[in-house]
Amino acid sequence: MTVTGRIHSLESFGTVDGPGIRFITFMQGCLMRCQYCHNRDTWDLHGGKEIKVDELMSQIISYRPFLEASGGGVTASGGEAVLQPEFVAELFKACKKEGIHTCLDTNGFVRKYTPIIDELLDNTDLVLLDIKQINDEKHIDLTKVSNQRTLQFAEHLHKRNQKTWIRYVVVGGFTDDMPSAQALAEFIKPMTNVEKVELLPYHELGKHKWEAMGEEYELNQISPPTTETMEKIKQVFIDMGINAIY
Repeated sequence: MTVTGRIHSLESFGTVDGPGIRFITFMQGCLMRCQYCHNRDTWDLHGGKEIKVDELMSQIISYRPFLEASGGGVTASGGEAVLQPEFVAELFKACKKEGIHTCLDTNGFVRKYTPIIDELLDNTDLVLLDIKQINDEKHIDLTKVSNQRTLQFAEHLHKRNQKTWIRYVVVGGFTDDMPSAQALAEFIKPMTNVEKVELLPYHELGKHKWEAMGEEYELNQISPPTTETMEKIKQVFIDMGINAIY
């Protein structure tokens, strides 16, 4: 029986969520409440539309020449992909049978470590792990939830020696301070599975979605970080021997 998942949308030519050209499945539902979220309309666990793995695979395979030519593949993003592990595990298993590279873009909010989580990871070539803030108090201020599940997932990936890129969004007043970057670098340094840190400058591209939903966008007074700030944070990781880019 084909597994059914709930998705928000699809992007056939993504270029920023993993290597090469990516076919991106934005899964519906998220339990974090990030103030800068640019996919605010993905939060509702019951929104989006249902789709079966074989239906999705028929679309993915039609784009395979472009994916293969660029060294790309399929990325499961969101929302939060690990909230629907059965579907993503089945999707990635089908991709691997077709020789298609798989990437999991996640905030690591795993509520329970059932066997399906490792089955999903067994068929994942690359994990993009978004660590919002290493300081739990600041993390709660930014996302309304603790970072403990995310950090536990990071440790789990390390134990599995799972190929991982860490993503860190630089937001003024929340994550642009050097002590936070230093603490994150110290946390990551022992993790030999982490290939690099992607520093992502905060942007306002999702602001209109909040407004369209009749909600207040709380970061109206926050501007994107300067190049100088990005360079300083990048240097923190480089000084710790960690590859960092932005």
